[in-house]
Amino acid sequence: MVRRLRARRGRDRLRAVALIGIDGSGKTTQAHRLADALTAAGRPATYHRNAGGRRWLGRLAYRLGRPEPERLVGRSGLLAVESVLRWLAIAAAIASCLVTGRTAVMDRYAACQYASIRAHGGQRWERLARAGYRIFPSPQVTFLLTVDPAEAYRRIERRGTDHESMGWLTAADTAYRTLPEYPTFVLIDAGGPAEEVTRRIRAHLAGWLPPDGGDAGTAERLAPQARP
Repeated sequence: MVRRLRARRGRDRLRAVALIGIDGSGKTTQAHRLADALTAAGRPATYHRNAGGRRWLGRLAYRLGRPEPERLVGRSGLLAVESVLRWLAIAAAIASCLVTGRTAVMDRYAACQYASIRAHGGQRWERLARAGYRIFPSPQVTFLLTVDPAEAYRRIERRGTDHESMGWLTAADTAYRTLPEYPTFVLIDAGGPAEEVTRRIRAHLAGWLPPDGGDAGTAERLAPQARP
C-alpha cells in the first residue's frame, strides 16, 4: 500500500506544502528545515513566511504605550491589516514559485487568517477573507502542528522576542480545530523535540517521491532516520 501511495504521488510534482498552527508550535523552524531538506534532495524548494504583521503591530503598539495591537488599531483594523498583508505575502510566494518552478514551503497560509479571525471573535469578517483568499490554490499538503497552549506559551517566553497571552493561544488552538478545513490537515504532534517533529513531516512527504531512477535516493534522504 505504501508503494502504491508513493507511486501515485510520485507522478505529481510537489508544488506547495503549508505549515500552520498556533504561535510557538515550531512552524518557522520546521518550514526552514523542510525547504532545505527538499532542496538538498534534488527537489528545489523555497521558504516563504506568510506573516500577517501581528508581531510587527504588537511591537509598534508596545512602543506607543498600548498593551496589544487591538488597542492600537481596533479589532476590525487589526483583522483588516492582517488579512491584506497575509494575502499579499501569499500572492507573492505563489507568483515566485510559478516563475521558478520551485516547491513553495509556506510558513502559514490562508487557514491561519481564518483561525486568527475566529480567535478574535470576528467571524463576520471570515466570509470576506475567504472570498479574497479563494483565488489561492490549496497546498497539496497542509501540516497542522499541534502543541498544548501552555507549552507554546513557555516557548514564546523563552525566545523573548514577543509575547502572547494564554487566552489568545487557547482561542487560536480552538479556532484551528473548528475550521471546516480541519479534516484535510495532516496533524503533527509538535509538543516533543524538534528533531522528532522533523522526522514525522519528512516521513509523510516521502510518499510523494518516486522510489526508482535518479530520484530513488530522494525518498531515503527525506525519510526519517532510524534510531540506534
